[in-house]
Amino acid sequence: MILKLLTLMMLFLAACAPSTPTPAPKLKVGLVIDSGSENDRSFNEYTLKGAREAAETAGLDFQFLSPQSTSDYEVGVQRLIDEGSDLIITVGFRMGDVTAKAARQHPNLRFVILDNAYFPGAGCADTVTDCYTEEGGLSNVTSLMFAEDEIGYLAGVMAGCMTQTGTIASVAGLEIPPVVRFVTGYQNGARSFRPDVVTLNQYIPDFNDPETGKVVAQDFINQNADVIFGVGGNTGNGGLLAAHEAGLMAIGVDVDQYFTYPDVASSLLTSAAKNIDVAAAAAVRDFAAGELSEGERLATLANGGIGLAPFHDWDKRIPQDCKDAITAADSAIKADPMVTGAK
Repeated sequence: MILKLLTLMMLFLAACAPSTPTPAPKLKVGLVIDSGSENDRSFNEYTLKGAREAAETAGLDFQFLSPQSTSDYEVGVQRLIDEGSDLIITVGFRMGDVTAKAARQHPNLRFVILDNAYFPGAGCADTVTDCYTEEGGLSNVTSLMFAEDEIGYLAGVMAGCMTQTGTIASVAGLEIPPVVRFVTGYQNGARSFRPDVVTLNQYIPDFNDPETGKVVAQDFINQNADVIFGVGGNTGNGGLLAAHEAGLMAIGVDVDQYFTYPDVASSLLTSAAKNIDVAAAAAVRDFAAGELSEGERLATLANGGIGLAPFHDWDKRIPQDCKDAITAADSAIKADPMVTGAK
């Protein structure tokens, strides 16, 4: 009898004891970089770096995918959704359609895209195309944008001032709006300092083709170009290498390539830097804090989101009048961004 009472008491106490709460599952961040390489010393690499470090610091799970071609974009995004990602980051203008489609189909998830602007609105029409126009939709998407024309313009002022031959060039990647803004700003900036400067450019439909980038740059060098702006990921890096091997001047892009591409560091006047890692990290931190808002975040010279990298080895070799011209151009753009001619 006593044993039976003890058993009943133990069962009663067990039933009344507070249960151990089940820990909430970690939020998960998934990232799909643009096709090419996560080690491109530029856009992909630094987006990945910023997002991953911020996720780890915030205690979030993180994974990324590296598609081999544009046809893999949709598969990659869907895989992240299927594997439970709460925030999905896509990298680059070419992933715009895939991101819009996924965001509309999964309104409970958050999306961040770099270099493609979406604006939230009252609602969506029946087609995905209508859904991601300025007129409406995609209230679950944050666009991280950069005023490439502004920083390209400063790089152009530098090139226009430093050229000895009067000819400068840019080796560009795919002809998409961010790349075009870079090139337009660069050419207009050079002309603002030297109206008679010759500006050469070629768009190459691949961000991971340094061999072609190098060949194109060598052709520009044969046409007397003595400053090469590499503005196309690994493709642009081929242009930087051609300039370096010819003993000429080069300008990097997206990040401070003095550190990310040491093979050409001694030839780099500067880099037209977009603080990609900072922007990606900030978006992840805001998501973790429940403060990630929809719409566009634009990095400009005025808000410090972009800027020329330090001159490093060239600091004492760049004439003061070139530095003064860059400072003046920077102030002019901050006062009136239309100065670049690319707006």
